[in-house]
Parts: sequence; C-alpha cells; structure tokens
Amino acid sequence: MSCRGMERTGKCLCGALALTAHDVDDKVAACHCGMCLRWAGGPWMGVTVGSIDFEDDSALGVVASSAWAERGFCTKCGSSVFYRVTAEGTFEGLTSVSFGLLDDKSGLSFDKEWFIDRKPECYAFAGERPQVTEAEVLSIFTDLGA
Repeated sequence: MSCRGMERTGKCLCGALALTAHDVDDKVAACHCGMCLRWAGGPWMGVTVGSIDFEDDSALGVVASSAWAERGFCTKCGSSVFYRVTAEGTFEGLTSVSFGLLDDKSGLSFDKEWFIDRKPECYAFAGERPQVTEAEVLSIFTDLGA
C-alpha cells in the first residue's frame, strides 16, 4: 500500500527548474515503453504526485507525447521533469515526477514496472515487484475511457 502526503523538492540538472512536489507517493515506478526509453535515455523512473509548484517555470517545455499524455522537460538542459495524463477519465491529471530530480530520495521504494514486455534485454532490475505488460496497460486505459 502506498502512502501519500509528503512534500519533496527537486531540480533539473542545470537548476533552472526548481520545484516542490506536493502529496508525493512513497512508491517509485519504472516504465520501459518506447516513448519513455527515448525521452529518459533508459527506463523512466517516476513518483506520483498530487501537484507541482515551480519557483520559475520559464525553462519548462511541455510536449503532447501521445493522445493521452504530456511530458515536461527543461528547455535549457533537457532533463525529464514530469509525465502527466491528459486524457479524460479516471487517470486525468495523474502526474509522475522524475525520481532522479528529487533532492531527498529517502523513504521511497521501487514498487512497479510498466511495459515489462518492452524492456530491452540488456538490463534488468534486481528484486521482485509487480510487472505490467503493454496489453495490460492499454487495457487499463481502454477500460477507463482514457
């Protein structure tokens, strides 16, 4: 069971995007889909948050990466910042912040892997956790009307 309510700060590689994430989950998830691999240079590792406040968002770039989501990044250094579901439905507004940009990573646990059947063979994470296939992910979004 996850625990939300924490607040955490973070920043991109160059520091142009400093943020405070509110209502932060204590679970980290990895995504192995093709879009995340291209965007993050490897599996996207994110933490679900309720909201994000930026000290200054002038370096924030946002791209609609699919019919159901957008991705935020730093326009100065290229750091991946967030993934947000934009499709109407149960998950609308769900936001995941990059695990790597958090200043304090203590108290978080690696909880799930998405698109496990799309994971390249050249790497694997140690330990066991729930793993979700591409078909299962697409079914979740289809069933919820996203």
